[in-house]
Amino acid sequence: MIFQFTAPPLPHYMICGEDTYQVGDQHPDRYNIGVFDLILVTKGALFLEENGVAYRVKSGCHLILRPDAAHRTYLPCQEETHFYWLHFQTCGRWIETEELTLFALSQTDQPIVQIESFSFYIPKYGELPSIEQARLLIEQFQNLQPLSSSSARWKQEQLLHELLLLFQAEEDGIQHQNPQYAIAERTANYLRQHYKEPVSYQRLSDAMHFHQNYLSICMKKTFGCTPLEYLTRHRIEQAKRLLIHTNDPIGRIAEESGFGSFPYFIRCFIRYTGFKPKSFRQKYRS
Repeated sequence: MIFQFTAPPLPHYMICGEDTYQVGDQHPDRYNIGVFDLILVTKGALFLEENGVAYRVKSGCHLILRPDAAHRTYLPCQEETHFYWLHFQTCGRWIETEELTLFALSQTDQPIVQIESFSFYIPKYGELPSIEQARLLIEQFQNLQPLSSSSARWKQEQLLHELLLLFQAEEDGIQHQNPQYAIAERTANYLRQHYKEPVSYQRLSDAMHFHQNYLSICMKKTFGCTPLEYLTRHRIEQAKRLLIHTNDPIGRIAEESGFGSFPYFIRCFIRYTGFKPKSFRQKYRS
């Protein structure tokens, strides 16, 4: 199982600590604690169960417990066991899944929104190759714990992102094993690079070396839209930025954003924003 987080926003740090259990000790049973509980064992083993699934978390392994589930110890420690624990949470969307899932483009009322939001994947359970690096990061968390300054909190957030990146690196292989995900990422990158130019399905197919129908399947599964829908949304975002930050004529903005037809630009802009370009500019420039 893996956790899929949609960012922004990125997860934020809560608190961390460490414990050493003796033979016969056990982790407390808890339910719906409201935070993700990341456990990293450096010696011995913990025997934990969440929603009926048992995990033997041995030295060098980690387990992330859900904020909304019940977990318990199914077997006391059989030897002296040392582990670090860290609580984090997110204000963004997340799911627990067995595979890469549909990525939905975010909807918001904000005038400028970059659609290049992304999902990242953290394994729920497994062995961490860089256990020593993770331990050093957690020790930095602990050193900052007594401090209440904003700079200390800022550093803790940076450390959390570094720590999660260690787990994300472990998960890169899963993403690369999914060819549709990789093709969709390449296609989206190509569209962002060439949005000012005329892009047809034939041109895209030639550039990606895949049939246009397969490219559409990959994009829909990864981004929730077809390649040309993705391209149109990206062009609209560029037009919104130019309308707010420049005094360029609307016709020129349409051209700079990649729309070859001015009437088509107006129709698309109204469909995606609910405003005519002139009204949009007046709303956010006044």
